Amino acid sequence: MSTAKTALIIGASRGLGLGLVQRLLEDGWQVTATVRNPHKAEALHALGKVRIEQLDMDDQHAVLALSQRLKGQVFDLLFVNAGVKGPDNQLPGQATQAEVGQLFFTNAVAPINLAQRFVEQIRPNTGVLAFMSSVLGSVTMPDAPELALYKASKAALNSMTNSFVSRLEQPLTVLSLHPGWVKTDMGGEGADIDVLTSTRSLIAQVNAYTGKGGHHFINYKGETIPW
Repeated sequence: MSTAKTALIIGASRGLGLGLVQRLLEDGWQVTATVRNPHKAEALHALGKVRIEQLDMDDQHAVLALSQRLKGQVFDLLFVNAGVKGPDNQLPGQATQAEVGQLFFTNAVAPINLAQRFVEQIRPNTGVLAFMSSVLGSVTMPDAPELALYKASKAALNSMTNSFVSRLEQPLTVLSLHPGWVKTDMGGEGADIDVLTSTRSLIAQVNAYTGKGGHHFINYKGETIPW
């Protein structure tokens, strides 16, 4: 009898994170999921057998505390989903220094801080580390100039991920994933696809790349995105 695969999903109270947890549970995985506010985790609780941990990813002390609580556990998948859109007006000179700093820390620095803390708990050879990136993080794509700061923060995440991967002592499969334009609070109701379509396809890519090694920037369909 095979042992169930294990996953740690960072940022799972709603939207894509919640959808990822649901897909994994449907596939028989054992899932640990984090939320910033445990009082807003009703939808996650409703999914059934999932271990819920409180975490503000920006708080490095909280990340350390979580790693201590999960010490000794091994994960087949660590998926860092948490992120923010940033200020409403993203034209240069319109956002405050604090807003820009918060956006880049949350979207680019905090995910790598967390990955560094948990990388030794990803299963050797077959484990996958996934970051929720965006096609907007590709510097070759001219789309959505009104989201200039968000785009730059995702490009920064990709760059930080590359640097992180280059320093790994053990081979690891790392995915920078574009989920598509999804009907979420961030994507809006006019988006192309729903959460079910996106998350089902994202998990399919995790399964397809398991054991391949290397760092891959792909969309939910498995198509390579230019850096």
